[in-house]
Amino acid sequence: MDEPISSAERYPAKYWHWLSDGRIQCDLCPRDCRLHEGQRGACFVRGRLDDEMVLTTYGRSSGFCVDPIEKKPLNHFYPGSSVLSFGTAGCNLACKFCQNWDISKSRNFDKLADQASPEAIARTAERLGCKSVAFTYNDPVIFAEYAMDVADACHERNIKTVAVTAGYIHAEPRRDFFAKMDAANVDLKAFTEEFYVKQTGSRLQPVLQTLKYLKHETQVWLELTTLLIPGLNDSTEELQALSEWVARELGVEVPIHFTAFHPDYKMIDMPSTPMSTLIRARNIAHMAGLKYVYTGNVHNKDGDITFCPSCSITLIERDWYEIAHYRLTSNSHCPDCDIAIAGRFDEYAETFGRRRMSVTIGG
Repeated sequence: MDEPISSAERYPAKYWHWLSDGRIQCDLCPRDCRLHEGQRGACFVRGRLDDEMVLTTYGRSSGFCVDPIEKKPLNHFYPGSSVLSFGTAGCNLACKFCQNWDISKSRNFDKLADQASPEAIARTAERLGCKSVAFTYNDPVIFAEYAMDVADACHERNIKTVAVTAGYIHAEPRRDFFAKMDAANVDLKAFTEEFYVKQTGSRLQPVLQTLKYLKHETQVWLELTTLLIPGLNDSTEELQALSEWVARELGVEVPIHFTAFHPDYKMIDMPSTPMSTLIRARNIAHMAGLKYVYTGNVHNKDGDITFCPSCSITLIERDWYEIAHYRLTSNSHCPDCDIAIAGRFDEYAETFGRRRMSVTIGG
C-alpha cells in the first residue's frame, strides 16, 4: 500500500499531462506512470495530490558526503578534486542487484533527515573547497526539479555539477536536466533488452538514446559504467557488442568503467565478479578501439591508470581513489608525444585521496 502523500510534501513537479479517463500521466521517464488522486509513481517520490503532480523529496536528502571525484566514477573530470555528493530516496528502475537499495528502494521517508536548500548546498560546497556537486546514490532523474535548482545555485558560485544516472528519461526533461549538468556518469547496465526488462524493469533503447544525445547534442562530459554480473551480462559476445556500439555511436574517447558486482539486495546468492572477468572486459573494449577503459570495485592497478592512447606511458597513476602520480601538461596533453587527452582538466594541485567525509547542511 502506498504511503499517503501529505500536503507538506507538495512541491510542484513538471512533466505531466491529463488523460481522457481522469488520470494524470507522468512524462518524466519512459515508465509513463498513470495516476489517480493520492497515488505515487513507480519511483515513489512523484505523485498526484489535489489534481497536480508533486515531487515529495524536494529539499530532503538521505545524507551529504565529500568524496573524491574518482568515486563517481569520473576519471577524466578534474582528477584529484573533491565532490559534495548527495541523493534523496526512491528510483525509477527496479534493479534486483541494486547496491544502494537502502536509499533507492526506501519507502521510509524518515531516512531523509538532512534538509537543505539549493543555496545552502552550493555555499557548503564552496566552503569545503569542492570543485563539484554530484547528484548520486539514487537516480537524480526522479528529483530533477531539486537537482536543477541546486545546479543553478552551484553555477552561480562557479561550482560544477555531476549527474550519476541510469539515463532513463524522456526527451523534454532530458533536455532541461542535462542543460544544467557539467558531467555525467551513465550506468549502461547491460547490452540486451532481456537483461533490462528482467533485471531492472526498464528498457535498453531509451538509455542508448540518452547516451547519443549527451555525446552529440550537449557539452556534458560523459563517462560510462557497466556493472558486470556473472552469467547475466558478462559474456564475450555481449561485451563485444557493447564496446563496438560505444566506439561507433559515441566515439573511442568516451571512458568506460567495468565494475565488479558484489552480492546485494535480491541477488545475495550470486557470486562476486572475478578479477579475470574485468580484465577480459577491458581487453575486449581495447580491441574495439576504446582508448580509456577502467575497472572498478576491485584493486587492479592497471585498471586504475590513465595511459596515453598514443605512446602508452602512464599519465595518471591511481591507487584506488588516490592519485599517486600525475603527468599531464598544463594544457592536458601527454608530456612525451604531445597528444591531447580527452576530458576536463585543471591545473593539478593535489589529490583529495580516499577520504570520505560526512557533512551536515542546514538551511
